Amino acid sequence: MYSFTNDYSEGAHPKVLDLMLKSNFEQNSGYGNDIHCSKAREYIKELIHNNDADIHFISGGTQANLLVISSFLRPHQATISADTGHIIGHETGAIEATGHKVISVPGKEGKLTPESISFGLKQNCEEYTPRPKVVYISNSTELGTVYTKSELTAIHNLCKKENLILFLDGARLGSALTSKMNDLTLKDIAELVDVFYIGGTKNGALLGEALVIIRDDLKEDFRYLMKQRGAMLAKGFVLGMQFQALFEDNLFFELGQYANEKAEQIWDVLKEHKILFLAEPCSNQIFPILSNDLLKEFSEKFSYNIIEKMDDDYTAIRLVTSWATTQESVKALIEFFEKNA
Repeated sequence: MYSFTNDYSEGAHPKVLDLMLKSNFEQNSGYGNDIHCSKAREYIKELIHNNDADIHFISGGTQANLLVISSFLRPHQATISADTGHIIGHETGAIEATGHKVISVPGKEGKLTPESISFGLKQNCEEYTPRPKVVYISNSTELGTVYTKSELTAIHNLCKKENLILFLDGARLGSALTSKMNDLTLKDIAELVDVFYIGGTKNGALLGEALVIIRDDLKEDFRYLMKQRGAMLAKGFVLGMQFQALFEDNLFFELGQYANEKAEQIWDVLKEHKILFLAEPCSNQIFPILSNDLLKEFSEKFSYNIIEKMDDDYTAIRLVTSWATTQESVKALIEFFEKNA
């Protein structure tokens, strides 16, 4: 059985483990105040060209989303998200559990637009409705699509106009930034959003996300809020080491590119066989629409996620490649479609 279920099935890249093993018997300061977290912060600040950013290391994406949104909203305020957003249906109502509504608006292949955000604002503009304050986007999105610089700039401009906080979920930012469709850099993102995070969990780390706060008025007392939400680890250096390793020699981007290259090999073959997609593939998540007859045979050799029943005969699935996907598994999948599609 070959797995294309997700990009967090494996442990960590050997370079990450090597640094952790080499540093295992060091006596580091706790709570993220150690030399490894400091070094990782230096690398990230160099990439975003911003020495004033606050950078915190969080154990996972859901915790980062919950922490950011609950910390930056007042009791009556809400978050706008695309209807496919991770905080909508994949976090067990974590945001709502903190007392804040998530306003779902139609997305365009998983992406928000100024028009969809404006729709959310107009639908929630009375004193008896929750007031939108945070705009939540992800890059890459839950459909594997990526934002262009012009798209993100347009959203940035609207958020500035409406005094909204723009928050980018970067759980798969490594894949997004190395996509052939991408024209953004980390520096661009730091200039266009108020807060974002760089995902390690799905790009070579054992676990962890690097949360980057750009906007000054969001920085105050954030470590207090981390501690209150259970997000401040005593052994924070375990996260710092991983991001130090990921950014020391461009490893973070190499791993994202590798995952994308494996995905591209797959989608090229699918396109050759006239298979349609739920969204145009451009990163490490692929969403082919397959006949149920083909899918039954496919399920005997490969694991995947079912996304949507299109009709009685066809189903959209998700295939995901990772930094550790082997050429053997890609070859097996390609051979299956060349034989059966």
